Amino acid sequence: MIEVEGVSHFFQNASGRVEVLDRVGFAVEKGSFTSIVGPSGCGKTTLLKIIASLLEPSGGAVKIDGTPSRRRLSEHPFGFVFQEPALLPWATVLKNIQLPGEILGIRAAVDRAAGLVELVGLKGFENARPHELSGGMKARVALARALSFHPAILLMDEPFGNLDELTRDAMNFELMNICREIETTVLFVTHNISEAVLLSDQVVVLSGRPARAKKAVRVDFPRPRDAGLRRTPEFVKKVEDLREVLLGA
Repeated sequence: MIEVEGVSHFFQNASGRVEVLDRVGFAVEKGSFTSIVGPSGCGKTTLLKIIASLLEPSGGAVKIDGTPSRRRLSEHPFGFVFQEPALLPWATVLKNIQLPGEILGIRAAVDRAAGLVELVGLKGFENARPHELSGGMKARVALARALSFHPAILLMDEPFGNLDELTRDAMNFELMNICREIETTVLFVTHNISEAVLLSDQVVVLSGRPARAKKAVRVDFPRPRDAGLRRTPEFVKKVEDLREVLLGA
């Protein structure tokens, strides 16, 4: 569904030209879950923004179903979940989830907000405001908001990075449960190799800056997956193999 073809990017600062991405290339199958890992500052977020057409690449292209992604933006807008939930502080949970539908003029997205509240486990908190929510609850609202208009592609930039370990773990399984119920293709940026293996069908390893796609590793563990998977020798080996690729990046 997604083809990243030789994507390069640079920017200028006071010191001169900074190369961020160097001919990055990989493919993502429709309906699959792909994680992107790499050293800190290597350009993972930049790559995600390019895929979402929020940033123009300096070179190369991104295609969605064979069409340049920018041409697909109005027809199939991307869902984007950032590390910070970025909720409207004066709006209720329900109103925050309804926001994309109201902005895009998609009545069905507004109408399905109540169902999404239940889907992400926030039933009973429809009228709560962000300051009344825990970090995990805010992350659930951000996820529901991104799913409200049924995006064909969901881009997630370290969405659980600021959560404590137990809450992050719960959100990982919540995300997998939701992905079983909806038809969307997920790209997920994380620094956590174990998280990437648990969630993904494929893990793309980027090198240090300027980032290249070092390797795309298949993760073939059957679904649904549970916490016991992480204790298996196969899971431990997959994590260690990926760690070696990353350390060699």
